[in-house]
Amino acid sequence: MQSQPANSSEPKIFPVQIRPLAYLLLGILVTALLATAVLNSGRSPSSVIEIFATRFLGIFIEAVPFLLLGTLTSGLIEAFIRASDIAHWMPKNRILSVIGGAFMGLVFPVCECGVVPVARRLFTKGLPVSVGITFLLAAPFMNPIVFASTYIAFGFGTIFIARFTITAIVAISIGLVFALNARPHEVLLPASLLDDSELTGIPEPRPKFRQGIGQALTIASSEFFEMGRYLVMMCLLAAAMQTLVNQQDLLAVGQGPIISVLVMQAFAFLLSVCSTVDSFLALAFVNTFTTGSIVAFLSFGPMVDIKSTMMFLGVFKRRTVFYLILLPFLMNLLAGVLINLSLGLW
Repeated sequence: MQSQPANSSEPKIFPVQIRPLAYLLLGILVTALLATAVLNSGRSPSSVIEIFATRFLGIFIEAVPFLLLGTLTSGLIEAFIRASDIAHWMPKNRILSVIGGAFMGLVFPVCECGVVPVARRLFTKGLPVSVGITFLLAAPFMNPIVFASTYIAFGFGTIFIARFTITAIVAISIGLVFALNARPHEVLLPASLLDDSELTGIPEPRPKFRQGIGQALTIASSEFFEMGRYLVMMCLLAAAMQTLVNQQDLLAVGQGPIISVLVMQAFAFLLSVCSTVDSFLALAFVNTFTTGSIVAFLSFGPMVDIKSTMMFLGVFKRRTVFYLILLPFLMNLLAGVLINLSLGLW
């Protein structure tokens, strides 16, 4: 088996010299959040730690199977797909290719926990940046599993249709922004760029099935532990934030056409609930929050939350990550407010 190319090595989110400092700062931040929760709630430290541990395990156990699915898919892509395949499948028209990216989740059905390693692997195979970003933002909802869970929770009604429509519009719009003039080396980290071996004009022969499966499993295991470290870090932070934030206080201010959307977007980011089950959590807020805020929760959360933000940093440059947070936030906020105003819910 040939060695993996250099660009498939671990992405350096933090330089090696300061990585221990980053871990230390995370530990201090989590400790500070828990200490604040103890002071604000009046609970004993052991009670707060128990709540924190329960929430951490809930987030982590929910996310791990989907991260595993994503890394397995990534390994299969690396083993069996060539850059020429990507070029053959993608429409030549830039707009059509971005629109197609919004529905790639039907082929690669992964949630936000698994879509990042899949997108990164596709980038190394030559997938255009604009298409990959569209896929990254849309796939956590645009896949059969999440379609089914949303339908079971809400039926084929306003919320289902609005979630589908807004997700598609936001993802495609942001993809088109990157299609205008974004160059891969300006957007992606070196580890996510097209593999030089794919550019030689003499592609490696496809492995036999058993050999390819072995190669895929090797790659998947390496990538799982690589991405899993960042997942653990963000699950710790998300659990600490959940322990600190008094959800009843947020519910009390969640009635206005604008503030309700902001509150539910904050919920989506902080709770970091997997898109396969977020519909059932949102269902609990239907009689308390406005329709626009529920839709914003369901469309923004799968695009950006604490877990995915950290994993974005393993694929994209920091400036790109900033825009991948800001643009979905603003567009989903606008959509949620417009829904509230159009329905007269204020």
